[in-house]
Formats: sequence, C-alpha cells, structure tokens
Amino acid sequence: MDASFGIYRLAEEHGYVRDAVREIADEVIAPHAAEVDDQARFPEEAREALTRAGFHAVHVPKEYDGEGADAITGAIVVEEVARVCASSSLIPAVNKLGSTPVILSGSDELKREVLPPLARGEAMFSYALSEREAGSDPASMTTRAVRDGENWVINGTKAWITNSGISTYYTVMAKTDPTAGARGISAFVVHKDDPGFSVGTPERKLGIKGSPTCEVYFENCTVPLHRIVGEPGTGFATAMRTLDHTRLAIGAQAVGIAQGAFEVARDYVKQRKQFGRSIADFQSLQFMLADMAMKIESARQLVYVAAAKAERGEPDLTFFSASAKVLASDTAMSVTTDAVQLLGGAGYTKDFPVERMMRDAKITQIYEGTNQINRIVMARQLLK
Repeated sequence: MDASFGIYRLAEEHGYVRDAVREIADEVIAPHAAEVDDQARFPEEAREALTRAGFHAVHVPKEYDGEGADAITGAIVVEEVARVCASSSLIPAVNKLGSTPVILSGSDELKREVLPPLARGEAMFSYALSEREAGSDPASMTTRAVRDGENWVINGTKAWITNSGISTYYTVMAKTDPTAGARGISAFVVHKDDPGFSVGTPERKLGIKGSPTCEVYFENCTVPLHRIVGEPGTGFATAMRTLDHTRLAIGAQAVGIAQGAFEVARDYVKQRKQFGRSIADFQSLQFMLADMAMKIESARQLVYVAAAKAERGEPDLTFFSASAKVLASDTAMSVTTDAVQLLGGAGYTKDFPVERMMRDAKITQIYEGTNQINRIVMARQLLK
C-alpha cells in the first residue's frame, strides 16, 4: 500500500474548505435553522457569515474579484450548509445558478458590471426561467422581449423564482423571436431597480421556507442593450448549459440534507433505550443505518465525479450532472424518511430537525428539472 497514492481522492484544500464551512454551519447557521423554518424568514445570519468567510459565491472567477473555486469546492460548500439548513444552502447554490449564464455566455462588459458585486457580497443573483405553464417545458414560455432603441423591453411573468425579492440581479429568459421556438429565446440580466420589474407574494411552501419563492413581473421592464447575455436567440442553449453545471448544486444540497438527517438519527438510536437496551443494538435498525450511509456516500461520490467533469468541460457532463441530481435527491427523500422512522414519534415533532429535513428534501426531486425530466435527459444522452 502507498499512503501517498493520490488518485480518486479530494485534495487537502477541499478538506480545509469542508472544515471551515462546517464550523460556520454548526456555530452560526444551525442555531437559527428551526426559527428560520418556523417563521419562514430569510436566514440573514447565514448570508452574513457566509459572505464574511467568502463562501457565498465561491464560483466567481478571480478576474471578477471572486474566489475562483473549482466545482467540487462549490459542491462542498452547499453540502455542508445544507447539512444543517437547506434554506441557507440556497444562498451559494442560487448565486451560482443565477450568475452561471453570465459566466458562460456574457460579454466581458456585462461580467465586469454584475460579477464583482456578487463576489463582494453586495448583491445576490436569481434565475428566472420557469413560468406557471412552462415548467418542464420551458421552451413554451410566453415572456417576451423586444428591442426599443437602446433598450430591451420585457413583458411577462416568471414563477417559482428562488430568493426573489432578496436578489439584486435576475437572469431572465424571454422570447425575442416567437416564431423560432427554442432558438428564439434570449437571456437578459435584470436589476431589481429596473423600471417595470416587481416581485410578487412569497409562496406558502412545504419546505425550504427560509428561501423566498415568488413570481416576478415584467411590465414594460426596460433593460439596457448591453445586458443581454450572449447573442439574441442563444438564451435557451445557455439555460441548458447552465443546468449542466448547476444541477450539481442541488445534488450537493440533497447530499447535505441526507447527511444531516443521518447524523441526527444515528445519535438518537445510540441514546434511546427500549427493552432494557439501546435501540442501536437491534439489527433491523442497524441495517437501516447501513443502507442510509451507503446511499449517501454513493450520491456524494457521483456529485463529486460530475463536478470534476464540469471543471474539465467533459462532453458527458449532461448525463453525469442529471444522474447526480437524481440519485442524490432520491437518496435525500429516502434517508430523511428513514430518519423520521428511526426517531419514531419524536421524529414526527419539531423537537427534532428530521421532520424539517424530510420536508426540505422533497423539493430536491422537483427543482432544476424534475427527476422524471432528468431521467429523460439521461436516456437521451445514452441513446445518442
């Protein structure tokens, strides 16, 4: 054996990041997680702590004042925050989702305008693709953008927008050529103060209650010409490329939720006594814990493999990114449900965090493409 064998393990720097984020999560974020959920309030404590430490948007390239962290580092940040509070993990996750289209396709002028404020923690970024009747079928969107002199004018409504009302910038997909189908969709960066932009009432949700989800409205919303992302008609392609990179963040979030629930359940069964002994001594419960841990580690490794492929720009990223998201989110739902079961009646109460984690886990099977849609994505890649 060779202890220095470096293949198929994370670098030491990734371990340092995990330790640093976990310390923040345990000491600053976890104490507020139940209150954030109960009050459905944005986790300001988490945003402040992550920003101070530089973990709120680690993906921003160094040339735009960012950390320039690799995709695995970004996944670790989301994972460790989600381990204690899924709502808080959407700060780094959605900052990446909203800004990745700009990083992939934006002009240098646009990047220099919007990325440094994000990197410095002065702004947050959201992503506006979905509509009420255009969720799994985003190409059927009805939001329109037309050029008017030195501006673009946007009209329409977007739905299910994460961190809406908190973010400063919104990457918005709109049709600039309604006759061209998906090739008629363009992407724009909208500032919260642009005329004609407004945010609706937060949705009343099952989970991730600390992250506001609202409709956003564009009523003759005026955006300067230079805030188009890429060329007209390339928005849908940019959106799909973005999801290849950012589904990883949801996979990481799901792994973190599952890990947090597993740790609570493991500690509980070691302390809980029935029939005169710890329930951890019962083989049926040991099997449950073993399966939970096995699923979590399988999902974690697939997320990291996909993140490495994203960093290298490998052509099979689409399959691996979708696979990682599906496996991790299905694992999160399974593990959190089992965690509630292991705690019994106590797990069904708010005295323990596993009921919140189970509610939070469900959305990971739905957003960034439902798991059914992602399985279609995977199959199409296999059948090419």
